[in-house]
Amino acid sequence: MTEPQTTPDRALRRVLVVANQTACGDELLEVIIARAREGPSRFTLLVPATPPHEHATWTEGEARALAKGRMEEAMDRFRDAGADDVRGVVGDGNPVRAIDDLLLERRHDEIILSTLPAGVSRWLRLDLPRRVEQRFGLPVTTVISSRELAH
Repeated sequence: MTEPQTTPDRALRRVLVVANQTACGDELLEVIIARAREGPSRFTLLVPATPPHEHATWTEGEARALAKGRMEEAMDRFRDAGADDVRGVVGDGNPVRAIDDLLLERRHDEIILSTLPAGVSRWLRLDLPRRVEQRFGLPVTTVISSRELAH
């Protein structure tokens, strides 16, 4: 018996979503909904454990706990919106290192970076979208939130 052929447009797409403060933003949710409607997709939400800016001192545990809370809330929103296959990972505080660590474990077809607006976004100041695209050779979609969402 032969296996049924999977057409390329129906193949499972593996999407890496990298977000922190904007993980629960409406702009990102719209992109997730669009990808889920395009065909079968597996989403991995990577939330870098970036230290909170409002604290002069912090621990790695505090940064990881904050990232985990955002990750869980965002994953619930993704699932409620129709993205059935969603996994979450809290990664290194450095987003490039976090992406690198995750891509060593799993192949992905695309990266979605969700960031704060220009002027407040550290990721945009660091030219993260271009750096990620050049380093990993994957298509990168940048989603810019219309406002600051979390502190």
